[in-house]
Amino acid sequence: MTSTDELPGLAQMKQMTRATWAAGDFAAVARRFLWEVGERVVQRVGIGTDEDVLDIACGTGNAAIRAAQAGGRVIGVDLTPELFEAGKREAADAGVTLEWVEGDAEALPFEDASFDVVLSTFGVMFAPRHRVAAAELVRVLRPGGRFALTTWTPQGAQGELFRMLGKYAPPPPPFAQPPLAWGTEDHVREIFEGTGVHLEFERDVTHAEPFTSGYEAVDWGVAHFGPTIMMKTALEKQGLWESVREEQAAYLDQNIDPEYLIILGRKP
Repeated sequence: MTSTDELPGLAQMKQMTRATWAAGDFAAVARRFLWEVGERVVQRVGIGTDEDVLDIACGTGNAAIRAAQAGGRVIGVDLTPELFEAGKREAADAGVTLEWVEGDAEALPFEDASFDVVLSTFGVMFAPRHRVAAAELVRVLRPGGRFALTTWTPQGAQGELFRMLGKYAPPPPPFAQPPLAWGTEDHVREIFEGTGVHLEFERDVTHAEPFTSGYEAVDWGVAHFGPTIMMKTALEKQGLWESVREEQAAYLDQNIDPEYLIILGRKP
């Protein structure tokens, strides 16, 4: 495995990723847009009492908390530990406890074959080197272990928004693969090739309380969502923010429910 010290620009990219997700109020974002998905994923993969469960890029515990409620012994790992305080409050409100660990999806701080189940809801897809992240996920699974991941699809509403805003973002470093590639079945099969896992795929959409207008949606993002906050700051310096805000608002006026891919796997 190539370490962050050996690959120029990787450590800096991860520092920026951490700062981006730490900005704003991700707990509010997860509650409004993602909370239902954690429950669906846990129900779909099935978690037995006393199973060891890892939630990669756990954020504020969308899936981890549900896994603990199902009886699992749960660890949530995330590159951005600034999210953990809100996650601990969510867990306390749900009446469960779990362990929160700072860690990188591309270099998980756990021994081989440590978990019965691995989860990730819209998390592992943001690791820049997809095959590395996939190999790490499989490494920490026990034989016969299973995983469930959710990733935005390129053709869905969230994918369209990613492409729209990507036009204004700095180009990624050459080693970084696009997160939306995780939303295509062929790419997922490719990055897990050689691991021996059996893969299945399903599709679903998220449902959230609609905003009254696209402008309200954009402004809510500016107040709460780290990537939007960081982009607004950068684009204001270039005099581009107002035009980008208008472009986003026009698209978000459509109130399309975002589609996501559910990736189910089992290790031999």
